[in-house]
Amino acid sequence: MTDLQTMKEAARDYEVVRQNLDYLREHWREQPSLEALAERNGLSPAHLQRLFVRWAGLSPKAFVQALTIDHARKLLRESASVLETSYEVGLSGPGRLHDLFVTHEGMTPGSYKAKGKGLTIAYGFHDCPFGRVLLMTTEQGICGLAFADPGQEQSALLDMKGRWPEATYVERPAITGPLVARIFTPAAWKAEQPLRIVFIGTEFETRVWQTLLKVPLGRATTYSDIAGHIGNARASRAVGAAVGRNPISFVVPCHRVLGKSGGLCGYHWGLTRKQAILGWEAGLLTGGAAAA
Repeated sequence: MTDLQTMKEAARDYEVVRQNLDYLREHWREQPSLEALAERNGLSPAHLQRLFVRWAGLSPKAFVQALTIDHARKLLRESASVLETSYEVGLSGPGRLHDLFVTHEGMTPGSYKAKGKGLTIAYGFHDCPFGRVLLMTTEQGICGLAFADPGQEQSALLDMKGRWPEATYVERPAITGPLVARIFTPAAWKAEQPLRIVFIGTEFETRVWQTLLKVPLGRATTYSDIAGHIGNARASRAVGAAVGRNPISFVVPCHRVLGKSGGLCGYHWGLTRKQAILGWEAGLLTGGAAAA
């Protein structure tokens, strides 16, 4: 099979999963069965199940169970004091038991104002449970992680390059591949071997992103909560903008930010993908991420 055929097949498979995720989001109250979904798509239940597990990280049944609006609201209710607790226990405390262990630093304000001038950033595209992923890294650590739908890789690359337009970019999948594998393999999340990331942003953005790292897997927060924790309770809108500009998706969990009502709100890489990530994380906590 040629690379073009492989890409077309991947795009077709992802589109099937995307459409079904949207359908389940609208019909979760009906608890659609795998058989009903398969018939609706003209596929066998086993084939649809495999597609779901491959692209969404969990089965349709697990998705329905994990990703209802009620579930999102429940997360938010349970997370009322999640930031306070996280600050008390520290970044590597019990609240991070099932999460990525991350050590981070920020570029100097001068480096940010120079728009990346003098920086060399290695990048590569790879497959992950949520489609194609673009990872970028410097000698100091990972500086970017973005998602791309099949065929949209160059748009994602241009979007990320636009954040640091003066940097030098080199394609190095041999460097970025092992990092991607580590990020999306929970068994590789080890406290004694923290993932190194580097923030390249304004001082305000960096404070917001650092706060996002305090939100443990399986919990959620709101823009207003983050604003309160960085000492500016009225800055919810500015916080929202900073969350939207988070350059290291998934690792810095901006997907765990919900609206006050428990709604999923926006996500730079699409609400369907945000739902899939939250469902995947819920599966990790219950031990059934790929279970039926």
